Order: sequence, then structure tokens, then C-alpha cells
Amino acid sequence: MKKPWKDQNIVILGLSRTGVATAKYLIKQGAKCLISEARNATDSDKALIEELNALDIDVEMSGNKDQTILGADLIVTSPGIPPDSNLIKLIRENKIQLISEPELSYMETSTPIIAVTGTNGKTTTTNLISKILTDAEYKAPTCGNIGYPIINEINNNNDFLVAEISSFQLEYSPTFKPQIAVFLNYTPDHVDWHGSEEEYKRVKTNFIKGIRAPLWQVLNANDNVLYDIGINTKSDVYWFGKEMPGKCCFILNNAFVVSEKDNVTPVLAIDEIILKGQHNHENIMAAISTARLAGISIESIAESVKNFKSVEHRLEYVTSINGIAFYNDSKATNVDATLCALRAFEDEKIVLIAGGKDKGTDLSVLASEILKRVNAVILIGEATERFAKAFEEAGVKSIYFEKSLDAAVNKAFDLKAGPVVLSPACASYDMFKNFEERGHVFKDIVNSKK
Repeated sequence: MKKPWKDQNIVILGLSRTGVATAKYLIKQGAKCLISEARNATDSDKALIEELNALDIDVEMSGNKDQTILGADLIVTSPGIPPDSNLIKLIRENKIQLISEPELSYMETSTPIIAVTGTNGKTTTTNLISKILTDAEYKAPTCGNIGYPIINEINNNNDFLVAEISSFQLEYSPTFKPQIAVFLNYTPDHVDWHGSEEEYKRVKTNFIKGIRAPLWQVLNANDNVLYDIGINTKSDVYWFGKEMPGKCCFILNNAFVVSEKDNVTPVLAIDEIILKGQHNHENIMAAISTARLAGISIESIAESVKNFKSVEHRLEYVTSINGIAFYNDSKATNVDATLCALRAFEDEKIVLIAGGKDKGTDLSVLASEILKRVNAVILIGEATERFAKAFEEAGVKSIYFEKSLDAAVNKAFDLKAGPVVLSPACASYDMFKNFEERGHVFKDIVNSKK
């Protein structure tokens, strides 16, 4: 239910796409809005700040002033600001209401939200669900952590909002309750940001527990954390990954099937899909399950899945040069995502480009898989030393060190030791603005070799 915003003092933390969208929405509702940004202004900010000022939205750069924070009736924060920061501590100590943009959007819309979360696979699954629904003539845009704020879509007469949701956003979303929650998998991630694995797990799973549990949950039956939640929830659960009592989607005789009311119905064969790898089989099963809850026919789902291609930066085929295939998996910002990429090639050994800003997670399983599945690994970025030590201790012999992504691609090309996969298992912030920039740079370098 929409709140009366007239004359409310709202502070939005972060001059970002989400922050700007939030301010533009709230100013139209009669609120008084100020965007507070910690970094210094750049020349490229000038036009945007002038545009916002013309809308009566104030912008504060070069620091979040205490008087600004303490004068707010509500603060909408950027998901990039960690909960242990002095700024968030100040807000909470003074009992100022603090929420995320997804929380605000949930408060302001009656459109059903399909929230997709999990450690890995969120973007692919979000896009596939949206495609299936859109192909069935529903208005169901993608939004959220995928790069387009939910708030931009809440008044657009949509049938569904298909929103990717991160743990950063959930940290500041105390009442967020989608109609359908799609939880793909759980493994520790962003431990440095949340402070501990326990806190990450609490934030990641709380929105599907207890009184916050949504009407429907789509859960991975093979994930122990999600299985324990699913068998104890009051929500109706549509399981995926293996045959379960009730509604479920699983693989049988090399085909995706659904089981509903004790009837097992084939959807499509695995050899009909474009997406590569076991992890994408799970993403597809989650999307099929969600689409069935939305009432989409088996025939329509099958046709949409057949035609769905890899999302950019998610094990995305770039090109082949002299028989060497190049894949951009820049979105693999953690170990588990890189493991999925390695396993997607099954028995074909690859050349792996990895490294970046280290998240400090355990590398033992990754090192073991690299020993089995990789002909050579090329390391770049801040994580090089720790990664190299872990891989060497596991017995990996062919390890190369480069100072740039360009040099890494050149080395991979020279080695001619199998498909080349950029799957960093690290964040990008040591060398790039974000994983998208890293992926685009990789593709530009590869394409320049043609």
C-alpha cells in the first residue's frame, strides 16, 4: 500500500542509477528528496546533477553530512553500503527508518513480484522467466539487481515484475514479501560485506521464513539449506532438481519434466536447449516451475526455453579464432560460479583466466576441479598470490601470471590448449568498474584478434 509521501524528508544514499530512479519517483509523490553521495563529483556528474536540481532534487557530494542524515524521515540506501559502516551505524543508532529500493517498490505496488535470488544463476533465471511470461503475452519485465530499478516499473500496468534480488538488497528490506520467491541455491558469498557467513545466511534466507514466507516458493530440492526451509515452511513449494512429493520439476530420461497432481509431463529434451552446463539445467528447471505457477502452458514454456540464449557475461560464447573458442563468464564473481563454468565443459579441458579482487573464500574445491578440468590457468589481479598458492598445493602445474586482461588473452591464445574461459572467481573492482566492464573489455580484446 502506497504511503503518503507529501513533505516527507527523504535522503537517498548514492548517486547511482537506483538512487536517481528512487529520487525521481518520490519527488513526484510530493516528498522532499536529497541524494547524498560520499565520493567527489566528476565532470560527468555535472549534467545529471543539473537535471536533478531542475526537478527540485538536491544533491550532496563529497561526503554524507551528519545533519543531512539526522534530518531525514526516511533513508533509502544504496545496496553497496555495508551494514558495519559508520554511516549505517549512525542511522540505526538514531532509529531513522532505513530501507532498500526493492523494499520501497514492494511498499508502493500491487503488481505481483517474482523475486529471484540465490548465490549463482540469478540473472539467467530472471531473464528466462521474463522471456517465458512475455512470450505468453504477459507484461513481465526484468528488474532489480539485474541493472534496472524495480521502482521504474511499478506504475507501468505490468502483470508481473520479475526481479533479481541480492543479499545486499535484502539486508535493508525488512518486510519485502514477493508473491513467488525463487531461491536457486545457497553457498557462502559476500562474507566480507556481511561480516560473517552466519549473517549472510540470515539475511539471505529470512525473507522466505516465518511470517515473511511468500505464498509460493520455488526451491532447489538438492540444496540442503533450502530443503530444510522448504519442508518446514507454510508456503506452497514447487520443488526443482529431483522428484519430490507435490509439484516439482526434474530431469527424467534426458528431458525436463514436471510432476503435478501425480501426473508426470515432459516439457522438452535437454538436447533441444542452447544453454550449456548442469547449473543451467537447474536454472531452466527453476524457470519452468515458476512459469507453471503463473499458469503458462507446457507447450509455450518449451518453445521459449528452446530459443533462450546465454545472458551476457554468463558463460557467453564470444567467438572462435583458429579453432579456439572463447567464453565470457565475467559474472562468475565467486568460487561456486567458476565451478559451474568448469563443470559445464564436462570432459573437455579448458584454459582458465581467473583472478581479481579476492573475496577470501576457501579455494580447496576450486583447486581440485582445476587440477582435473583445466590444461592451464592464467592469473591476474590482486588474488594472484593466494590463488597460485592454493592451486600449486593441489598439484596444478601450468600456472601463468599476467598483469592485464589483454596480456592474459594473448597468453591463452598462444597456449592453444583448449577453449579459453574468463571465469574469475573474484570481484572485478581491483582492475575494473564492475563485472560488466570486465566482460566487455574481454570481448573487445578477443574480437580484436580476429
